[in-house]
Amino acid sequence: MLHIAIQKLAQVMALLGGVVLCLLVIMVCISVSGRELSDLAHSGALRGFGDWLIDLGVGPILGDFELVEAGVAFAIFAFLPLTQLQGAHAKVDVFTIGMGVRVNRALGTFWSIVMAVIIVLITWRLFVGMQDKMRYGETTYLIQFPIWWAYAASLSAAVTASVISLYCAAMRLTGQRIE
Repeated sequence: MLHIAIQKLAQVMALLGGVVLCLLVIMVCISVSGRELSDLAHSGALRGFGDWLIDLGVGPILGDFELVEAGVAFAIFAFLPLTQLQGAHAKVDVFTIGMGVRVNRALGTFWSIVMAVIIVLITWRLFVGMQDKMRYGETTYLIQFPIWWAYAASLSAAVTASVISLYCAAMRLTGQRIE
């Protein structure tokens, strides 16, 4: 029962990360298209149509790179839980492929514990960083949204990644399958 709940949580986070990533791709496409149309309109190549585009305010999306930074950070943390649960991290098994099942299982347990410790450490530091951003009221340069919002979004995904990493480490330590 717990495994099903953990699995659903990881899938929901990955889905949220995917939605955010797709929205970022769409936003970047719109912003780049707007930038190109604006350049054409200002060059005079489009004549009257260009003036109409300029009057409409066609151009790049203000602060697009700030939104991409925040969104990609969230997406990365949102994909971590499912990646950890499925053991889908990049592996170089050149040396371990010839070792026995017990050695590979012990190595898998070791790396699950290391990963859990690292993710918990990152989550803690992300929390501390968010507190600093809140305390000093830092905002982004162009659109002036509070930087701690991006930290909070990433922190929610990082907490989920921490819980799932600890779960995976505990399951491996007790010799239970998680995949």
